[in-house]
Amino acid sequence: MTMRALLTASIMTTAIVTMQNQAEAQRDYYRGKTVNVYIGFAAGGSYDYYGRLVARHIGKHLPGNPTVVPNSMPGAGSLRAANYLYTVAPKDGTAMGIVTQTLPLEPALGNPGAKYNANEFGWIGRVTNVADVAIAWHTAKARSAADLRSIDSTMANTGPGSTTYGFPKLLNALAGTRFILVRGYPGSTQAMLAMEQGETDSASTSWNTLRTSKASWVRDKQVNVLIMYTSARIKALPDVPAAPELASDEDGRKILAYYASSADVGRFFIAPPGLAPERLADLRNAFDRTMQDPDFKSEIDKTSADLEPMSGAELQKLISTITDFSPLLIDRMQKILTAP
Repeated sequence: MTMRALLTASIMTTAIVTMQNQAEAQRDYYRGKTVNVYIGFAAGGSYDYYGRLVARHIGKHLPGNPTVVPNSMPGAGSLRAANYLYTVAPKDGTAMGIVTQTLPLEPALGNPGAKYNANEFGWIGRVTNVADVAIAWHTAKARSAADLRSIDSTMANTGPGSTTYGFPKLLNALAGTRFILVRGYPGSTQAMLAMEQGETDSASTSWNTLRTSKASWVRDKQVNVLIMYTSARIKALPDVPAAPELASDEDGRKILAYYASSADVGRFFIAPPGLAPERLADLRNAFDRTMQDPDFKSEIDKTSADLEPMSGAELQKLISTITDFSPLLIDRMQKILTAP
């Protein structure tokens, strides 16, 4: 009995030590590792801003305090980065990214560049919802949404997979606007520069970027805000119509409201599919703590950037609702967005 008791005690001790070692390994998992944050758009816009901001702060909230490195990966309206995260990036918690807010819509809309299932990503969390706007330089002939139905307006955009491409195409088909799309710009900063230099009449960006990075444009009336890419008007711009208001019929309104739902998805972070539950939990917990980090919030305050965080679990639920939409209207949207 004594030998049996000793053996049992030894086994229990070994089990306890093993569990403690495993727990310690979990707490120290990221020590010495590098976490890469892939940013799907070029420098200067809100995606790049939030990508680099989170990268500066999230490392101290991950177990083991890894080095976190932001990586610019523009291309195909950020779908290059999305596809990389889905198919190539390591599935061990050392890769995450920020990509287009229309990520959950693109596969349903038949975008051939969307080679992923949005529901399979690890949804880490959202920094903020986003109100995007269409703007025109003050010298452009079209000065309001109403003008766009009778005046051609060249629009700089980042290509399929982004709202800068999708909204003008949908508005042309469903609201009678006359945007002429000029593709090839890697980000909103380059698109706005093209507009400023007279290459195009108009461009798109977030209202937050416009009011902060280009505050003088708003103050000095260098641009006219034509349309909000949101489901409803915002308090800051009560006279600027939201895209669904411009639709010619009820189905058009529903389609534009559905596409505008991406504004609620906003600026979010995802991880590759197939992560171990504890790794996704690490990233989500670190993200939530980052959103409350005084140093992080101080940087937000200094730049007057928007901050409306949402947890990864809540974001996952939102994505599941967005991907549920009328097949008939989805088919109509697909034909519009994929037309030459």
